[in-house]
Amino acid sequence: MAVNRVPVLKRCRSLGLDPIYLGIDKKSNRNLNRSSRKMSEYGLQLREKQKAKFIYGVLEKPFRNYYQKAQKKPGMTGENLMIILETRLDNVIFRMGFARTRKEARQIVDHKHVLVNGKQVNIPSYLIKVGDVIEIKEKCKGSQRYKDIIEVTGGRTVPAWVEVDQENLKGEIKELPKRDEIDVPVDEMLIVELYSK
Repeated sequence: MAVNRVPVLKRCRSLGLDPIYLGIDKKSNRNLNRSSRKMSEYGLQLREKQKAKFIYGVLEKPFRNYYQKAQKKPGMTGENLMIILETRLDNVIFRMGFARTRKEARQIVDHKHVLVNGKQVNIPSYLIKVGDVIEIKEKCKGSQRYKDIIEVTGGRTVPAWVEVDQENLKGEIKELPKRDEIDVPVDEMLIVELYSK
């Protein structure tokens, strides 16, 4: 599997992204000294795509597939794309506060700790539907790892489209998120322009 070994804070700095969107509380002390050249239109579009891929931890090929899926759905392609990315299982686990970062959420799913509607799912890119019940496996619930995670994420606001019972590490999807409920600093219109060339 392709792994990006560039330090997270360094990538955040180069993309002009606040690490808080990844669930990381650290801040980089260094300032990015960019040359004063104006960025081209293509450069801006590419940066938005890289930002979205980096935040959700998606590689190029699956990202392109999501874009094609978003195009086929009725409505705005850009909004559809953001909603598809937001309903990935690893992202939903992160949003519910069962993981500190999306990377950790991905690992939790990979390690078969997650049940969707009572069935074990270990595919981070699994797309969640309305009414799905997501919970951490019974035997994992008591582990120290989840106690630590809930301690850290307890104060985090859970989006309105998800209903969470943090005591029992369980949650339900009430509705699909709308674009204005997705607090990700990405201009999806630039991504659409980039792919529609």
